[in-house]
Amino acid sequence: MTIQLDEEVLRRARRLAAERDTSISRLVAEQLEVMTRHDARYQAARREASASMRASRASSGGHAWTRGELHERS
Repeated sequence: MTIQLDEEVLRRARRLAAERDTSISRLVAEQLEVMTRHDARYQAARREASASMRASRASSGGHAWTRGELHERS
């Protein structure tokens, strides 16, 4: 994989990798792991919420609010 980085970002990444006794490649791999794990949890929660809404018997009573009504301040 090839990526392009700003020279300042690359300089800071090299310093961070050295401080952590690792490589820039490992830092990138760790961050991608965190991001993809977070996204997987988000997508699972989204699917679960959608399924719950579809299965819900809750109703608005047939009323559809306008944007203005929803944002009205008392």
